[in-house]
Amino acid sequence: MIQCEGLVKIYKAADLEVFALQGLDMNVEAGELMAIIGNSGSGKSTLLNMLGGLDRPTAGSLTVNGKNMLKMSERDLVSYKRESVGFVWQNNARNLIPYLTALENVELPILLQGRRKRMRALELLEAVGLTHRKNNKLHQLSGGEQQRVAIAIALANEPKLLLADEPTGSLDSRMADQVLDLFRELNRTIGITIVIVTHDPLLAKKVDRVVAIRDGKISSEMLRRKSYAEELEELERGIAAEEEDSHVEYAILDKAGRLQVPAAYLESIGVKDSNKVKLELADGKILLTSPGAPKKSVDPDNSEEAS
Repeated sequence: MIQCEGLVKIYKAADLEVFALQGLDMNVEAGELMAIIGNSGSGKSTLLNMLGGLDRPTAGSLTVNGKNMLKMSERDLVSYKRESVGFVWQNNARNLIPYLTALENVELPILLQGRRKRMRALELLEAVGLTHRKNNKLHQLSGGEQQRVAIAIALANEPKLLLADEPTGSLDSRMADQVLDLFRELNRTIGITIVIVTHDPLLAKKVDRVVAIRDGKISSEMLRRKSYAEELEELERGIAAEEEDSHVEYAILDKAGRLQVPAAYLESIGVKDSNKVKLELADGKILLTSPGAPKKSVDPDNSEEAS
């Protein structure tokens, strides 16, 4: 569904150039439910905007659902945004029109497509569990209900890709849990590809893959040891889930073999104010040490590392 290779985005302000993305590589399979996490300024929202056609890359390659996002005309880009992708934002003011009812909000994008609106809108509200609130306006809905209406709107044009930017950021933990469960249910039932940008740790427990971005590149991926469906099945059978060990984290090598090492790791081996490290291969392991650290050797008797 999504292929990013060497993706670069540079923002220019006056005489300054800010690199939001610095050669990012990422693939997302069709029908996948995955999350992107990262600190503020890491480039995750920039990536989401480019996937949705709201912004164009400066360089690199970006293909979404077979479409080359760098070569699309403005007219094609408008069609892509209307027909191929749905958005859910953290701020409900970007999702909903306050003076319309929940039903009318969902009907609006369907009307723009020239389709029969009432039946389709009711089906979507039923899918997000809000048929009983169809005649309520924005101020009459809770935060979680507003976000569920927003998801129904995002699905109105039957997109292949659903993008959500901090969709649970303004919700309490109970409401956030309900919204995340809804994403998983929609992914399972209709097979839509869903990419969620978040800082919410709850999300990592509900998706099978979490991609971490640091300084404009993919730094690591967390993959489930067992699928979420398998864990739910075990819970139904009374087997307790091991939440702390649900995912395994892998560092990501780019195509040139470069690796981002967390700052905390470097500090722990004494690399703080230097940009140099010693790299050694010993007993099938790559050792990363401070330039001033004693050389490691391998004990031939037990093949264990020794100083």
